Amino acid sequence: MSRALKIWPLLTGTIRYEKTISTRNRGHGEFIDAPILAYLIETPNGRILYDAGCDYRKLADPLLRARYYDPMRPRVEAPAMREAQRIPHYLAQLGLSLSDIDLVFIGHLHFDHVGGLCDLPGCEVHIQGDELAAAGTGLDSGVFTGELANADQWRVKTGEYLVTPGVHAVASPGHTAGHMSLFIELKKGQPVILCGDAADLGENLSEEIAPGYCWQDNETLALASIRKLKALGRKEDAELWPNHDMDFFRSLPGFPAWRE
Repeated sequence: MSRALKIWPLLTGTIRYEKTISTRNRGHGEFIDAPILAYLIETPNGRILYDAGCDYRKLADPLLRARYYDPMRPRVEAPAMREAQRIPHYLAQLGLSLSDIDLVFIGHLHFDHVGGLCDLPGCEVHIQGDELAAAGTGLDSGVFTGELANADQWRVKTGEYLVTPGVHAVASPGHTAGHMSLFIELKKGQPVILCGDAADLGENLSEEIAPGYCWQDNETLALASIRKLKALGRKEDAELWPNHDMDFFRSLPGFPAWRE
């Protein structure tokens, strides 16, 4: 059976915010520093990038930074991101270029997951139809509509599917309408489930707490996705990787090391 060979966790920046954004009705007045992650996955059939981080230009330009991020204060501060944390810089350190990325799998369309697509022109992008439709309503403040400008070139998917042998798209809606996680079978180690923002923190999983923001306030759907990911983890003896947990991130191999 074909399985993935390596996973590189890529720290594309950090963001400070009130904890209630990650844990519904818990953590008022408590601020946490969270990693903004993408993952490079090498398989026998090519390389997959899960998420793309923020648009660096919106952070480097003071006017754009104020325009996009000031409205989020005081609950969310503007992300901290260095030039060296842009995806092409990580690829270059591995001797790779954009042409070595076979597809970009976007878990959901919030700014800290999709903004970096501006640095990945020409790459094949996968997105769920439900996610794209909901983002297009303009009702989700976490979506910067300008970052959807090239959406007509993306490959729109419906439901769960085999991305490539050993890598499966897993529906985990709730935080957003079409949120997707990724199940990865590894050649050497345990399988890994990239939870995305279905589970920002280990706490979301261990205590079954929904994210603070749920699309259309559907906490029930978000909790069902958490339980689904946990059940899949038990069934497959897989590790569940929360997406914005700094302590968990620090337990992962530091770039350019990888998990295999």
